Amino acid sequence: MEDVILLNMCEDNSFHVRYRMEASCLELALEGERLCKAGDCRAGVSFFEAAVQVGTEDLKTLSAIYSQLGNAYFYLHEYAKALEYHHHDLTLARTIGDQVGEAKASGNLGNTLKVLGNFEEAIVCCQRHLDISRDLGDKVGEARALYNLGNVYHSKGKSAACAGTHDPGEFPDDVKTALRKAADYYQDNLTIVTELGDRAAQGRAYGNLGNTHYLLGNFRSAVTAHEQRLLIAKEFGDRAAERRAYSNLGNAYIFLGEFETAAEYYKKTLQLARQLKDRAVEAQACYSLGNTHTLLQDYEKAIDYHLKHLAIAEELNDRIGEGRACWSLGNACTALGNHDQAMHYAEKHLDISREVGDKTGELTAKLNLSDLQMVLGLSFSTNNSVMTENQIPDYNLNGTKQRLGRRHSMEKLELMKLTPEKIHLNYNNELPVKMIIHENSKLGSGLEQ
Repeated sequence: MEDVILLNMCEDNSFHVRYRMEASCLELALEGERLCKAGDCRAGVSFFEAAVQVGTEDLKTLSAIYSQLGNAYFYLHEYAKALEYHHHDLTLARTIGDQVGEAKASGNLGNTLKVLGNFEEAIVCCQRHLDISRDLGDKVGEARALYNLGNVYHSKGKSAACAGTHDPGEFPDDVKTALRKAADYYQDNLTIVTELGDRAAQGRAYGNLGNTHYLLGNFRSAVTAHEQRLLIAKEFGDRAAERRAYSNLGNAYIFLGEFETAAEYYKKTLQLARQLKDRAVEAQACYSLGNTHTLLQDYEKAIDYHLKHLAIAEELNDRIGEGRACWSLGNACTALGNHDQAMHYAEKHLDISREVGDKTGELTAKLNLSDLQMVLGLSFSTNNSVMTENQIPDYNLNGTKQRLGRRHSMEKLELMKLTPEKIHLNYNNELPVKMIIHENSKLGSGLEQ
């Protein structure tokens, strides 16, 4: 049977390649697999779908094609299509009594349902994957199922956690329960992959275990896990994983009140982000370093990093990032007594918060403006700037100080009381400290895949 398949072979649609072939279902499927492995999943899908159209009487081959189609659509973020083909695969595997195929299809369904937020259904599918793998004595399959279950419970807990404003370790009981289950599954996975000598899988398990302990508030355990993740990332020369480990270690040390150590890890994060030419991560690292130096009361360095963050956020057209940078710059300028500059950044923060619909940011900016204007003896107005053009700002975008500007008494304005001791002795009453730490806590990496 002759099939004509038109494939778009490049992203910019600059040319098309006409692929003409006489092929069997299997040959088409093998070409689809080759293309997917080469990173061209869109073209691979075309071949897999052509293979389905050609058809085959070999149901095991058809099951494998359904599985590959599901995986390709998952990679393309077309999750409804991925779900459809993984369902076909599961049905076919059961029809022909292929338990290994049924286990894999169940796992793939679980992963897809997790991404769609259907956590309870995902748990059922991943549990079936685990049960079948154990029945078959398949240790590799068992390890994968345990890992997938950990991911589902982690995502379930984190999804509920993100709906609130809690910091790590302060989540409701249902969130903690899900996260504890995730930690248990990751630990069980780690035990098996260690027995199997699979170092890459150990690295992934340590990374996710560290992230889960962090969310549970077990910061020392998080550090231990992320140190192992870092070690394995270096073994493999995996710089992206190494960068994530540095960032996660920095976040954990922030909550332990060890700000100097956190700063060192954030600096390593920044170095790797620059090497990897990842501007978004570079911006996050600058933001974390700025917040950390504010906690260390090194406000001039904080301003340096926050200006770098602001410049990259503007370059990336990241308005939320710009708003965060302005909020942080306002705090640091206030701490230095440079209230005119603080006023400029508070006004900018207010404008951006209104633009992006951030009600919390808008309220914070209004409160900051009110306090600043009382210190400066000005009437409160959120519509008109109280500053003239030549009063702002005293720093350039490279973070280099041009002139210090006038310093005002801090007696009437106590926005920043940032010492490590305050973290432990009077944590709940020090709103700026808590807010800064909360901002840094948002920058943790996602799950290892």
